[in-house]
Amino acid sequence: MKAIVMTGVGGPEVLVTREVPEPRPGAGDLVIRAEAIPVLFPETKLCSGEYPLPVEPPVPFGFQAVGTVTEVGADVDTALIGQRVAVDTMGFGAYAEYVCAPATSAVPIPDALSAPDAAAVLMSGSVALTLLETARLTGVETVLIEAAATGVGAALTQLAKRNGAARVIATAGGPAKLAQARKLGADETIDHTDPSWPAQLAESRTGATVDVVFDSIGGPTATALLDAVTPLQGRILSYGFLSGAPAQISAADLIPRGITLTGCSGPHWLARVANSRPAALAQAATGTLIPQIASILPLDQAATAHQLLDSRTPLGAIILTPS
Repeated sequence: MKAIVMTGVGGPEVLVTREVPEPRPGAGDLVIRAEAIPVLFPETKLCSGEYPLPVEPPVPFGFQAVGTVTEVGADVDTALIGQRVAVDTMGFGAYAEYVCAPATSAVPIPDALSAPDAAAVLMSGSVALTLLETARLTGVETVLIEAAATGVGAALTQLAKRNGAARVIATAGGPAKLAQARKLGADETIDHTDPSWPAQLAESRTGATVDVVFDSIGGPTATALLDAVTPLQGRILSYGFLSGAPAQISAADLIPRGITLTGCSGPHWLARVANSRPAALAQAATGTLIPQIASILPLDQAATAHQLLDSRTPLGAIILTPS
């Protein structure tokens, strides 16, 4: 079968199309014929070496895939054969015509949802729903969503008011993404390509503060926002670091202000995200969460897909299709 193999650490060029044996399911596994494969931002960081690799290359690449179950291993219900599901490979093997994954990761795809749409919301929607559940919004909060035009930020912007936000302030990079954030439901937008944007936020609020920050940028920006967060009840949910580093905030920064920082990462967090996948797919199927797709590319254009993600210009997900 055709698969995309990560041949080493580097740029998109390390992703190479190769013929490899079709996977066979072990005990507790299943195999799907892939129909749609989301290209995820963390995958670009694995290729570049910014994130540690759990195995040495060369290795078939990719985290998630959507398709139809063709085979199951021991201890897996044979009734799954023929069903459309989304799966998580736990790190490798999803950029392929056939994908083996733990059966426990399989989430049924609603009939009303296409495979590309399911792939587009699988990660972003489930992370957004988990963040909103963690934030415990009550209907009165002003929230700040960073990088709100794409990925998790776009899903948060769509879902925030349905989940208790009173007002949504969004950051995005450049005019096209600012317009996209407004289209998705933001009340105010700020261009975060301007290094002074935290100060602009404080000036635009004329003394008012932000109750909840969904922080995907991290780095020193998080520190610059502290005085814009509501004392005593404000909270920051840190789930990404597009700046290249986690939020650089210490207890000494938080305690005098009486605000909280919640780290949204690690195995326990990821287990909660996995539990949110059925809800994300269901909301996409009913139109509550609209999938945002920028490009659907053939599988052998995986390197091109990574180049597009690295450019940070697409206004939606990039999906690979094996057929």
